[in-house]
Amino acid sequence: MCYYNSVVFLYIKLLANDIVQKGDILREYDVIVIGGGVTGAGIARDAAMRGFKTLILERKDFSSGVTGACMGMVAGPVGLPVEREFNEWNVQEAQVLKQIAAPLMHTVPFLTPVFSETEAVNQYKFLQLYYEIAKKYGEREPVFLSREHALKLEPRLNKEIYGATYHEEYAIDVFRLVIENLLSAENYGADVYNYHEVTRILKKNGQVYGVVAKDILTGNEKEFYGKIVVNATGPWASKIAGLADVEVKMRPTKGVILILERRITNVGLQMLGIDMTFKELVPHENTTLIGPTSDDYFGDPDELTITRTEIELILESLSRLLPSLREHRIIRGMAGLRPLLYKWGKPAAKVPRDFKVFDHEEQDDVGGFISVVGGNMTIYRLMAEKTVDLIAKLLDKDVKCRTHLEPLPVNEKPVNISELSQKYNIPEIIVRNMYTRQGSKIEKILSMIEENESYKSIICTCEPVITAEVIYSLEHEWVNTVDDLRRRTRIGVGPCQGSFCTHKVIALLAKRKGWGPLKAQQEMLAFLNERWKGKYPILSKTQIPQEELTQAIYVGLGLRSINSTERDEI
Repeated sequence: MCYYNSVVFLYIKLLANDIVQKGDILREYDVIVIGGGVTGAGIARDAAMRGFKTLILERKDFSSGVTGACMGMVAGPVGLPVEREFNEWNVQEAQVLKQIAAPLMHTVPFLTPVFSETEAVNQYKFLQLYYEIAKKYGEREPVFLSREHALKLEPRLNKEIYGATYHEEYAIDVFRLVIENLLSAENYGADVYNYHEVTRILKKNGQVYGVVAKDILTGNEKEFYGKIVVNATGPWASKIAGLADVEVKMRPTKGVILILERRITNVGLQMLGIDMTFKELVPHENTTLIGPTSDDYFGDPDELTITRTEIELILESLSRLLPSLREHRIIRGMAGLRPLLYKWGKPAAKVPRDFKVFDHEEQDDVGGFISVVGGNMTIYRLMAEKTVDLIAKLLDKDVKCRTHLEPLPVNEKPVNISELSQKYNIPEIIVRNMYTRQGSKIEKILSMIEENESYKSIICTCEPVITAEVIYSLEHEWVNTVDDLRRRTRIGVGPCQGSFCTHKVIALLAKRKGWGPLKAQQEMLAFLNERWKGKYPILSKTQIPQEELTQAIYVGLGLRSINSTERDEI
């Protein structure tokens, strides 16, 4: 099989001039990864670290799909339909992430309130089963708290609770996790391209030998040749598999998450919702995340919408724990699909989170093509390891995985936050927030201020983010649009949703990228309309004034506005 791969690849090289169209770019790789979410990024890093010439292609921006629509929780024990093996994977991989991506991780204390003694006993038993695994890794044992102690931790809880179980989980910045994996992959020689959509998979005599990708920014088509093509596109895996004339059957489930304007609790909260699926309220950066829902979805992954029913389901469920929840302003909603393996006869919320790496030569007689489906963000590295293990076997290379041993670039060395704050005369909260995104790279970023004092000016006051970090991201992190910067730095994700920072960011990008007035206006409109997509479904009487202010600031730009009928409906 390996000999056949080599013969086909040599044949393709000899015919390159006949195959490649005018203006195309021909490059040869051992591994081509399609999909720039966390799984694809993890595969690219692992493959590059093992010495394979690697390319990763993402049709939009990295982590702009499923990865960017998750809550960022490093999966814990509550509410997941899992087997013991999957629990073991989650606990094990959480420990790995703590070692290789420490600055991106933080502990979230959780309360799971209950309303009766029976609930308390059942919940505690459930957590103890998880703890039987977690204690091997030094995790703290769950503790049951009386009503009085639970209310001391979170005074806004429903006063009718019987008590609450306390346990700890971890959260991580998923956007930065993807970028750090890609930076590591690039350091090991990988080529990393966003805004490259794979439109065709090249195949001859049952053997995949490359892909055709359209550069979304220029419109140019390019051909890339590879010995192994990996389909790591999440809920789009079935579509990409179809390009190679193979089938990948899936059971995608839809999850909706709502974002509140600020942190409203001291701890995370979890409970069994009105629909009998678990709901969470999680303090996240300067906001609060609430959700998710879990429903089957068999439509186009690019046409996800949020319904009022889904919003009410989340609010009704969590309001039982936090009666004041509806008083807080929802600033955005987001929807994503869990790319789960196909299962028959189970409710959507109970579909297991296991994963599978498909070798399509073994399954469909199509060589050189692999699909990886299922799993979750927590075990992305393990999924990548198993995928590259198969690649190494197919390419007859005896190279072992090291991604669990070598830290990501974000975790190079510890820094002193207070000293850096004093040295550059910048508020400590800005330095601390930057550290949680960039790790020890903040020393390099802050040193830019020595060359230009204006680089410490604040671009986004909600988060906050300074000019130096924006410029660094522009130069080193594959940024093409303002929305890319949002994923790198959290610009535009706070209470104003970009109302007060968009024009400043556009001015900076226009200067650095040489945009003219028309291009700058188009990019500004694109970003504000992207923000609108997540705001429109959740508009309420508390959010409308903020949106009207945004409309007033950017009047005449062509923003999607609220008409009188819609206002009346709200």
